[in-house]
Amino acid sequence: MAYVAVKGGTEAIEASIQRLKFERIHPQELLDVKTIMATMRGMVDQVMSESSLYSEFLAALAIKQAEGNMEEAVFLLRAHRSTLPRHYYTRVVETDTMAVERRISASFKDIPGGQILGASYDYTHRLMDFDLIDESEVSMQTWLEQYLAEEAIVSEGTDLTALPKVVDYLRKEKLLAEVVEDQTEPIDVTKRSLQFPTTRGERLQVLTRGQTGAVTSLGYAAIRGYGAVHPTVGELRVGKLPLTISHPTDPSDDFTNDYYIGEIKVTEVESFVPITVQKDNHREELEFEIGYGICYGQNETKAIAMSILDQSLEFGRQGHPTQDEEFVLLHIDSVESSGFISHLKLPHYVTFQSKLDSMRRIKKESGQ
Repeated sequence: MAYVAVKGGTEAIEASIQRLKFERIHPQELLDVKTIMATMRGMVDQVMSESSLYSEFLAALAIKQAEGNMEEAVFLLRAHRSTLPRHYYTRVVETDTMAVERRISASFKDIPGGQILGASYDYTHRLMDFDLIDESEVSMQTWLEQYLAEEAIVSEGTDLTALPKVVDYLRKEKLLAEVVEDQTEPIDVTKRSLQFPTTRGERLQVLTRGQTGAVTSLGYAAIRGYGAVHPTVGELRVGKLPLTISHPTDPSDDFTNDYYIGEIKVTEVESFVPITVQKDNHREELEFEIGYGICYGQNETKAIAMSILDQSLEFGRQGHPTQDEEFVLLHIDSVESSGFISHLKLPHYVTFQSKLDSMRRIKKESGQ
């Protein structure tokens, strides 16, 4: 829903925009877009994910323009995305081919290929590092040279593009609930508004575009009791996926003619949720349902929360708000929610005066 002021002071608006620029540059310190790309990975990844546009440079530019305001940066990037032509659709990507940078499982201690801790704040002490105040170019270069030399020795001969999936081992033991494979062409939620009930493909798109804090909060609510979901992370992967498109003039199923167009970094999570099922012999047995989460960049909390909400919406038994697709999907969109809240700042003179007139008339008629 969009709101536009019918009339207003053009000069006042121009002055407000000028003041906005003044507030950004009056400290006389300029932040380079490339610096944002290099030093604010988490923020860049969040903006790309919530905007559904994979471009670290454009996300960093939006962050600079929005002065670090996440919701404004997402708004800017989504608006820009809507102006871009879509020339091709990429081939379906199998995440088994991910060039893994980080891979952990909370379900198994030992997994084929091993646990790869990678880069994460999970293992830090969360203490302020005051050495960063005086960090210098020289110390940075020295540390990098030493680290890269050691990394080359450790990773020599290691293939991280063909690691098996943890979920496959549970499938082999038939410990997962059986589901019918759905090969239906997915509906693009950026081209068609949501219509309820939704498909799983639509839900996953909305969840991965969802505002990180909102998705995390509702995922937490599902665990805390509004859905009674308690998953275990079967596998969490962070890495890069190759993207290909079919030949422009020969879009056949012959993948040998495909064109490689680049790669994207993603976080993928498969969560296992235990459920009790009643078999034909009236015996109750435990099985696992899978919740799935994936998003641009490295954003593990969001991907885990997304997997929780995916399971809640796909398999959840109605009765809790976190299992209501309309409640979840319509309240996690950062642009929709912030836009609607922000519209309250626009003039509501006529409607408010109408309410005042009604209150005054009622008081007058009642003799108050």
